[in-house]
Amino acid sequence: MTSASASLVQSVDWLTIAPPTLTALAALGVLVADLFVPAARKQLLGRVSVGALAAALALLLPLRAGDRATFCLTAPAQAASHARTAGCSYTADDFTLVIQLLVLGGALLTALLSLPATREKLPAGEYWFLLLSSAAGAALLPAARDLATLVVALEVASLPAFALVGLKRGDRRSSEAALKFFLSSVTATAVTLLGASFVYAATGTLHLTEIAARLDDVPGQLQTLAETGVALTLVGFAFKVAAVPFHFWVPDTYTGAPLPVAAYLSVVGKAVGFTGLILVTVVAFPSYADVWGPALAVLAALTMTAGNAAALRQDPAREGSAVRLLAWSSVAQAGYLLVPIAAAAYSGDDQIGATVAYALMYAVVNLGAFAVVVLVARTHPGKRLTDHVGLYATSPAAALALAFFLLNLAGLPPGIIGLFAKVTVFSSAVDAGLGWLAVVMGVNVVIGLAYYLRWTALLFRTPESAPATVPDGPRAPAPVTLAIVLTAAGGAVLSGYPQFALRFVTAGLF
Repeated sequence: MTSASASLVQSVDWLTIAPPTLTALAALGVLVADLFVPAARKQLLGRVSVGALAAALALLLPLRAGDRATFCLTAPAQAASHARTAGCSYTADDFTLVIQLLVLGGALLTALLSLPATREKLPAGEYWFLLLSSAAGAALLPAARDLATLVVALEVASLPAFALVGLKRGDRRSSEAALKFFLSSVTATAVTLLGASFVYAATGTLHLTEIAARLDDVPGQLQTLAETGVALTLVGFAFKVAAVPFHFWVPDTYTGAPLPVAAYLSVVGKAVGFTGLILVTVVAFPSYADVWGPALAVLAALTMTAGNAAALRQDPAREGSAVRLLAWSSVAQAGYLLVPIAAAAYSGDDQIGATVAYALMYAVVNLGAFAVVVLVARTHPGKRLTDHVGLYATSPAAALALAFFLLNLAGLPPGIIGLFAKVTVFSSAVDAGLGWLAVVMGVNVVIGLAYYLRWTALLFRTPESAPATVPDGPRAPAPVTLAIVLTAAGGAVLSGYPQFALRFVTAGLF
């Protein structure tokens, strides 16, 4: 073995790469076990998957307890190294760890919501393999620091999601949703790959920090190629985050997918897209901030406006209206998440912390809202908003939890963390001199109040006929109840101790 190869082997820090590695190994284990486990005991695969995701989350603790760790594919690892170490393909810094916490936590809650569905309706082996595979890619992506690793992680997270959306066999809506999601995502990937190839051709490197350094010195004859590559890469990630006008796939995909999968896409899928967008803009393309900054500001304004306007127009009695409202709400929330990234172009990458803080709040309360919808859908499969009329009379705990989640999304007390998260995003726009964007956001927050409060009011309205009911006793799935309890507790902790999330606003994540 040469000294170079020995150095490469010695640089592998298995603890640093353990969270995505364990998740990927669990996916392979579930796939193999599915061949031998009898049909009557397929639920064991779900329990193993939940345990694997919990273990992957636990492995983040020693990384955070120590200092920043860096695993470089081209050089030995260095303790306490900076996140922007040149030549690194995998970096575990504060940004990586908090996003891994978000995506693995979101995947764990999705797994809890999925346990009853895989027991009753969905093929267990395929489902758990696909969910764990997607979660492994999502956990790898925030650590990626070169374009090759970034694109591979993006596709590992996205490809299994296509199959998850269409896993309800024989369901026309599920197949249609999977096709729309597949076509839009493949288009986004093709555009991203084309842009990345142009950037590589212009700079001669794939590492994000080296791209940032070399873009300043691109020869004149390659300048147009570099600019085109930057633009195409941003367009590709705009598809992934469902920014307007690349959002058309969201409502039909969420409505046609199994409810736990829709919840997964709304949180983990969105986190994957925004993480990639942050890495390519703030880390790789800071010299083009005068281009992507205004573009993202306009996209943020259009996205939040289109999402809120569409959510406001939902017919409560239409089949699937509860899921469609959450889908359009997620588009509007994507607009808010874009604001600090756009602001980073004007006032530095410290603004990125506001996006991270907002994403943590959104992940907890949005998954909680989906969990209550999953619970109600067990007796009202139409998934209508009107199915929630009078929920407080029959299930006070579920109604109060859903009201708490919706008020957080609206930014109203007692959802203190929702209010504070919106204030931090608003402040990032003001601090960056984007006053017009702050005004647009303020108007959209008011619009959002209308449909969030309308849904909340339905929970406490006296039904004209039979009230909405939630299964009691043994019919109430314990995993779904646990997911609601965990998300409600998470929202309460964040509201009581908002510094846990808001500290990222002032912390340097890069």
